[in-house]
Amino acid sequence: MKSFVRDVISTEKNEKKLRKDKRMRACFFTAALLSSSAIAVIVIFISMKGITPFLQEGVDFFSFLFGTTWRKDQGIYGVGFIIVNTLVSSFGALLLSFPLSVLTALFITKIAPKKLSAMMTTVIELLASIPSVVYGVFASGTITLLVSTLAAQFNLVTAGGSSLLAVILLLAIMIFPTITSLSITAIRAVDKDVELGSLALGATRTQTNFKVVLTSAKSGIFAGAILGLGRAFGEATAVAMVAGNKMFGPTFNLFDTTRTLTTTMLSGLKETTGLDYDIRFSAGLVLMAVILLSNLILNLVKKKVGNMK
Repeated sequence: MKSFVRDVISTEKNEKKLRKDKRMRACFFTAALLSSSAIAVIVIFISMKGITPFLQEGVDFFSFLFGTTWRKDQGIYGVGFIIVNTLVSSFGALLLSFPLSVLTALFITKIAPKKLSAMMTTVIELLASIPSVVYGVFASGTITLLVSTLAAQFNLVTAGGSSLLAVILLLAIMIFPTITSLSITAIRAVDKDVELGSLALGATRTQTNFKVVLTSAKSGIFAGAILGLGRAFGEATAVAMVAGNKMFGPTFNLFDTTRTLTTTMLSGLKETTGLDYDIRFSAGLVLMAVILLSNLILNLVKKKVGNMK
């Protein structure tokens, strides 16, 4: 009898757990559905607005995609040079920020004393939470002055410091905390036994950190690089303060003004109508394609370097 009662109680508990599990699954499914639906709505809206200039306004798609001039006063809209400028500035910022971020993460997790490590981690988190416009104000008042002074050393003239170099430096600062935070998480997730095994085999602490710890944390570090690059691609307000919005290109001169897809979409958006308004959504479609392709390439590089499926 007692055994029967225990079995009944156990069955009831299991049924309660299963019902709770089903409710939690439903909650998670609803959250995932809402988030994916929001993304789908945004993509559909931008796509509908973005194709309008080509279907109703008679804009030539290839002239738009490969054009080297953007002059709204003349009705000329070409984003080819803007795509190149966006790639140059974003990957330039990644190239500058990525090694600094990884080395900082390694110092925080493996070298710095605990109190210093905790303090630096807090600083990194604070940097990640600073609004973009604050970075933009800082860049327009400090980075542009630095670039202008540097240009003067080479007898070059800049537009008050607004330049490709200023954009790269600004974006490098902005993506630094993102890459660093994810790198810290990835390095801390490395199995301690792997590190101890390396030391036991005679490797020095430095050799272990660079050849074992960083190698094991590759996946998370590359994930940080991908998210950092995504932020660099999507930044608009801060970049608009130091870019200069050049009307033709592409720009490869570090001290020359430039223009990115996001600044093109943002500049004068509230003061325009008609074709000039709709064409900015077309630039948004191009930006989404650029981000998607860049992320795919970085993921392929991550798989190749990390030797994982």
